[in-house]
Amino acid sequence: MPENYDLAVTIDKASGFCFGVVYAIDMAENILDHEDYLYCLGDIVHNDEEVKRLTDKGLRIIDHEQLDNLHKEKVLIRAHGEAPSTYQLALENELTLIDASCPVVLKLQNRIKNSHDDDEQILIFGKHGHAEVIGLQGQTDGKAIVFQDITELDNVELPAKFTLYSQTTKSTDRFYEIKNELIARGYEVNANDTICRQVSNRYTDLERFVANYDKVLFVSGKKSSNGKVLYDVCKKYNDQSYFISNIEEIDKNWFSPNDKVGICGATSTPMWLMEQVKAELLSY
Repeated sequence: MPENYDLAVTIDKASGFCFGVVYAIDMAENILDHEDYLYCLGDIVHNDEEVKRLTDKGLRIIDHEQLDNLHKEKVLIRAHGEAPSTYQLALENELTLIDASCPVVLKLQNRIKNSHDDDEQILIFGKHGHAEVIGLQGQTDGKAIVFQDITELDNVELPAKFTLYSQTTKSTDRFYEIKNELIARGYEVNANDTICRQVSNRYTDLERFVANYDKVLFVSGKKSSNGKVLYDVCKKYNDQSYFISNIEEIDKNWFSPNDKVGICGATSTPMWLMEQVKAELLSY
């Protein structure tokens, strides 16, 4: 192993938190600056390192079951949004909700609710069990059909006409492929592209970014849907791309002396974590 790698390391300026995550974390930190603790329904962001930083400050992560037994407390709703039943429970349990739902998600929830109220059959292209998708399905009293792969619809009896929506962090290309495939199967599809442009614009940004480096480290939490999609983009345009969640997962053997290394991340990856990765690489 060489004594000194002399790596040239650059962080992608377009990577890091999207505005929805920034908004939720700012709200949490503002409250924790004045109070000892704050409950948060689910992980505030799909990044274990950032969640640990905030739980050390007093953020208490709870699930829906724990929420049922909570009374007269403050609870943060994260950027992913929640189903109407959560707001109903908050009223019953006299909870104060600090609502940090992302505006893009709220707008989508509203559109889905309107479609449901108009008796449209709704299909949602999204990840099963994902917090945002549960909130979206909640707008339809659980009647929307959720699928994450089109093959799941092969044996489903669908009406001749339906309305198609997407989780905000899905791949735009994939959404349009699905829309076209459903039309080719003979359905009348009212397709609504509801993918967040702050996310989809990163595909093009990443394509350009990763092409400039010998090696690429993509930093993301393993639970991040958006992280998986963006890492695939990195890998497609630079096959020397590696997925890591923290500095412990870096393998020195990936690098050669004088490599140019690019660091990028998901919309849930904090900038401080990418800076940490950079500092680690510069120490080689």
